[in-house]
Amino acid sequence: MSVKPESVSDLFAGPFALGTLSLGEGPPFPALVDPEGQVLDLRAALADPELTMRGLLERWQELLPRLHELAVEPGLSRRPLSDFRVLAPVDPRQVFQSGANYRQHVIDLHVAHRDPSDGRSEEEARAEAAEIMDRRAAEDLPYVFIGLPSSVTGPFDDVTLPSWAAKPDWELELAVVIGRPAYQVSPEEAMEYVAGYTIANDLTDRATVFRRDMPQIGTDWLRSKNAPGFTPLGPWIVPAESLGDTGDLRLTLKLNGEVMQDESTKDMIFDVARMVSYASQSARLLPGDLVLTGSPAGNGMHWGRLLRDGDIMDASITGLGAQRTRCLAEEA
Repeated sequence: MSVKPESVSDLFAGPFALGTLSLGEGPPFPALVDPEGQVLDLRAALADPELTMRGLLERWQELLPRLHELAVEPGLSRRPLSDFRVLAPVDPRQVFQSGANYRQHVIDLHVAHRDPSDGRSEEEARAEAAEIMDRRAAEDLPYVFIGLPSSVTGPFDDVTLPSWAAKPDWELELAVVIGRPAYQVSPEEAMEYVAGYTIANDLTDRATVFRRDMPQIGTDWLRSKNAPGFTPLGPWIVPAESLGDTGDLRLTLKLNGEVMQDESTKDMIFDVARMVSYASQSARLLPGDLVLTGSPAGNGMHWGRLLRDGDIMDASITGLGAQRTRCLAEEA
């Protein structure tokens, strides 16, 4: 089951975006979507009946000029987007997730979780946290961990809240899509390895982030973040050149129509280049892989309101379109 997007207007930045679609019970296929909501099947347009989005990204540098030509080429068979189901735009082999990467979010956490015996005012605590964030941005490294591709689902698919997840929460994030194998690249060259961007909602069960039976072991991201469907992705991959500078994109998440997250990427501590570079120092990034760049303030723990059966999340990022997902409680 899935819910439909509210509109296909203002789909994305640039002359085209890429998506993975299906028609009826047919197989998924990579598609080029134009700003009018018309769809071009790239299997036929590129004369490759077995083409997948990952396969396209593996040939990104070769095919990008051709995609620009196809976007405006007359006489090609196109169909309206409304005929298709929109799936997650790519099936990644690796998902690199980031925590504590938005300044205001981390300051809020610092103040909220300070020792009860701390006698300073909130303003003093915030000033201290701000100094820590400045120092961290200048001297420290991003915090990156691994997610599972099996948690990825489509941008309009229902999200099942597992019966064991006591505190399911939302986390809207800008997701980087890798277009070239990258290993130990510098921040200065990292953007050469980025094909484009999409939207991710990195759901987290707050009740299982820390192991109660082994508190000394730290965070348990397997349990808290990787349930099936816990990473709604898409709808589109927008080429990096179309989106341009990612330094001031607006991330907005609404829960049942009420704004919960509304922040700019200007608040990021580590920018996209530093995130991609850092992940590549330890792992070899592959075409189609995702680097999630962290979530801003305004998640459910901040509001004291976690996800429940029937909730609808509308998430958007400047130039990348929007996703809409409905939460359904799993039967115990």
